[in-house]
Amino acid sequence: MKTIFDLAQLITKIEHPFIKSSLTDLGIVTDIDLENDEVSLEFVWPFPNIPIRDELVNSVEKVVNDLGFNLTYTERIMTKQEKNEFLVLEKAGWKGKPKA
Repeated sequence: MKTIFDLAQLITKIEHPFIKSSLTDLGIVTDIDLENDEVSLEFVWPFPNIPIRDELVNSVEKVVNDLGFNLTYTERIMTKQEKNEFLVLEKAGWKGKPKA
């Protein structure tokens, strides 16, 4: 049986497709919790209408589902401070859009 620690470790390894950092390091995925077979977390977006929003949500949902859990989540926009921290990490780790 996977614990919240096991689950959190796997989620923290999910990397942003264009930035050499994990979604948790970037502050995009926060507040991971496990209760029964339900994983809840929060997606925190640097801007509204992120073009790859669905891709990022699906990347987390796949890991959660592959472990036999269901995902529920909330969403919000980053505070000014969170966004500034995100932008510093984005600039430092930018690897560009993958080639098709």
